Amino acid sequence: MPQQPNLEDYLQKGMYGEKQLKPDEKRKYLGTFRERVVIALEKSQVMESQIYSEVEDLMKKNPKAKVLLNGDLTYTFLTKYIQLAKKHNHPYSIVTNKDSNTPIGLVLALDYAINKENIYITKETEKTHQEKETIKKEGLWSSLKGVFIKKK
Repeated sequence: MPQQPNLEDYLQKGMYGEKQLKPDEKRKYLGTFRERVVIALEKSQVMESQIYSEVEDLMKKNPKAKVLLNGDLTYTFLTKYIQLAKKHNHPYSIVTNKDSNTPIGLVLALDYAINKENIYITKETEKTHQEKETIKKEGLWSSLKGVFIKKK
């Protein structure tokens, strides 16, 4: 049988607010848990002029995901990702927490745990993605001809 709250519980709640699970983690990931994150971009990545293609690809693959944007960034940097969220019918929120200084600028998250190991985009993964696009454009024969041509 659950225990009834006592005076001490009411005082604690009044002084510190509701008890939360992993509050530091939620502050870092813009209000969600790490285990729910599909992909995350740092503030500097969101401020770049180009949209990361991985974000759009994962929006297409995860139609029930929501976009969380860091409200510490100016609206001009967030606009391109807001438009992308609207294009793919994803709900989005601009999260501002003055008590927290998170390096995260964007989070694509689900409402349930997926425990994805690598949630960050690095320059290497962007480069690899661009190389894959180049191979697709060149065609199968171009990518294989290096295998069949002998070097002297």
